[in-house]
Amino acid sequence: MTNSLSQQIAKILLETKAVKLSPKAPFKWSSGWNSPIYCDNRVTLSFPTERKVIKLALAELIREKFPNVEAIAGVATAGIAQGALVAEELNLPFLYVRPEPKKHGMKNCIEGAFSPNQKIVLIEDLISTGGSSIKAANNLIEAGARVLGIAATVTYGFATADDNFNKASIKLECISHYNHLIEEAVKMDYVSTEDVEVLKEWRLNPSEWSI
Repeated sequence: MTNSLSQQIAKILLETKAVKLSPKAPFKWSSGWNSPIYCDNRVTLSFPTERKVIKLALAELIREKFPNVEAIAGVATAGIAQGALVAEELNLPFLYVRPEPKKHGMKNCIEGAFSPNQKIVLIEDLISTGGSSIKAANNLIEAGARVLGIAATVTYGFATADDNFNKASIKLECISHYNHLIEEAVKMDYVSTEDVEVLKEWRLNPSEWSI
């Protein structure tokens, strides 16, 4: 994954408003954290040209980092659509993983067919702390799959996430990074130099940050 492509992905996320930056009027996450950034990469699905760039970047990342992959799985819900697009590009089986089993019917946690020890790569749209992604990976492992790793569109680059993936022994690869988002936002005059300092401070201690 080249730095120029990672920058291109970051620019796409900002231009489509999949990522919004608001250092002076922070968003409130469901966790209760205050955040100067809001990310919903599902928005890119509405833009065919941009959607294709992300799909191809993820597919190329998987070919490079996980060449032995045998199936693609999406992390519900945000990773489902992008995961299906990537699986189609790679001509591989697709399935998706719920955070919890359904409360009715077959009560499945994993939707789709896979074989014992099948080598699977999970697709995620965003990595914050990594909790939901790791949970999905563990659900697959407990069901008998072999998880090669997780491929995501973008990561906030939290130290907590790095620790969580290391502890879980799960490989993480991303096609773009929080730093790329900030760099592109500056080029686009989306944020000021003062805003950049705020954005950097938040990433170092997001759970305690406030303005």
